[in-house]
Amino acid sequence: MDILQRNWSPTYDVCAVLTSIRSLLNDPNPNSPANNEAAKLFVENRRLYESKVRKLVEESILVDQIANDLKLTDDPTQSNDKSPLSSNNATASNE
Repeated sequence: MDILQRNWSPTYDVCAVLTSIRSLLNDPNPNSPANNEAAKLFVENRRLYESKVRKLVEESILVDQIANDLKLTDDPTQSNDKSPLSSNNATASNE
């Protein structure tokens, strides 16, 4: 799928672009790599390449989960603690 490089046209819709990206992910072209080291590993040791990709994806998912957990704990509407900014403590400090 060459629409992402030489054959790009603004007339392509989102579906066509996503189909091209999906095709590249399913069948990468090591002759035109965005990452030379990964392309070399893809050609020379496919099993190690797939293992590294799997590990990176798992780490990325873990980081996203941690970030989401932190967002939930930072959300004051989700918290039950009595922080200095809570309504009970704010009125007490104003007295």
